[in-house]
Amino acid sequence: MEGAIQYFTVQAVTPREALEKMKRQYGPEARILTHKNIRRGGLFGLFAREGVEITGYVPGSSLRPSAQPFSGGADSGTRLSANGMASNRASVGRQAGIEETKKKILAEARREQAFQLILKEIQSLKENLNDPYNLSVDARREQHPQIEKISELMRCNDFTEDFLEEILRRIRREFSLEDLAQESVLQNSVLEWVGEKIGICPPIPSQGEKIGIFIIIGPTGVGKTTTIAKLAAIYGVGNNRVNGRNVRIVTIDNYRIAARRQIETYAEIMRVPCSFVESLGDFKKVIAMSKEGELILVDTIGKSPRNLGKLAEMQEIIDAAGPLSEIHLAISSTTKASDVEDILRQFEPFRYKAVILTKLDETLRIGNVISILAKMNKPISYLADGQGVPQDIEEASVIRLLMNLEGFRINRERLEEKFGKREKILDRYWS
Repeated sequence: MEGAIQYFTVQAVTPREALEKMKRQYGPEARILTHKNIRRGGLFGLFAREGVEITGYVPGSSLRPSAQPFSGGADSGTRLSANGMASNRASVGRQAGIEETKKKILAEARREQAFQLILKEIQSLKENLNDPYNLSVDARREQHPQIEKISELMRCNDFTEDFLEEILRRIRREFSLEDLAQESVLQNSVLEWVGEKIGICPPIPSQGEKIGIFIIIGPTGVGKTTTIAKLAAIYGVGNNRVNGRNVRIVTIDNYRIAARRQIETYAEIMRVPCSFVESLGDFKKVIAMSKEGELILVDTIGKSPRNLGKLAEMQEIIDAAGPLSEIHLAISSTTKASDVEDILRQFEPFRYKAVILTKLDETLRIGNVISILAKMNKPISYLADGQGVPQDIEEASVIRLLMNLEGFRINRERLEEKFGKREKILDRYWS
């Protein structure tokens, strides 16, 4: 009686172990149909182990070749001998077995495809469980709502895109996905990084042994004259703790009658000497007449930085001040970023030491100025925020500028520990 084909599946940890198991259970006649790597155990692909699966079959007696050879005469194509008929039946049996095997193999292939599809779906499900947005870690960090909120806050404060991108790169580098969930920590870190970009220049010394010349340059309408008057009032009066200095005001802005009258009025009220110069020789005479330790505050021509002729004329006069002078550039906080950069470059030949930010009371957004000053590596010396003389001015401080930013949740105590407390000049000299 002819035997039927027996199919089997063997699983093991290694290919060698699977082969030995197949031979042990199904004998040496067992044949392999498929061989694949699998994951064994676990739940939905989790905690599974690597393994090997072999599928195959054991042929029945009908698949064994006949011992009798095929023979026939000249008319063997139409007539078969008894042996030929037996051989034909064996051939038909083998062919039927082969067809059956083919069907089994095709069925096994379809089962394998379905199995692989199921595994793929399970893997996708596992990834979705870990990542509901199906995004990479970097993509999830990039689209994190706190990242988007920081970007919105900085753009609302008019920080430049270059400055913003630098901050975002640092966030990606230093904050994990879990850390980003801590909004207050993120915002205070960003504020600290912004503060680290702000350079501070020391103010005018309250007392000096030599003549000090403090010169303010800048475009028209930024508040140079008012700033000179504020500094003259603060440093020229003093109080019971600090002796005032001998202060003299000098202006080389003789082109605006209103500005000349304004500074004369301030000087008269404060009882501070005031001089007007139109040439290099006039300025040298004023310096020669100054007393030891006197502070000379110089107001300059308020011309456009593009008026190169007037700038050259002013530079010639200023050069007479020599190494005892400090030149500070006044810029309005309301100036847009591209114009701030242009002004800084145009006045670069004067070799100014620091920048005075004026008109802080006229804007809620100073990210533009902070961005460009950081880019150009320019420190800030004074902050002016109104027309009041002398109260509307203070020494530059990181904490004051950070407090001026809109929308951030500020931990002032933490920022003061890092950058120091805000101290108004009047609190020191006029209290």
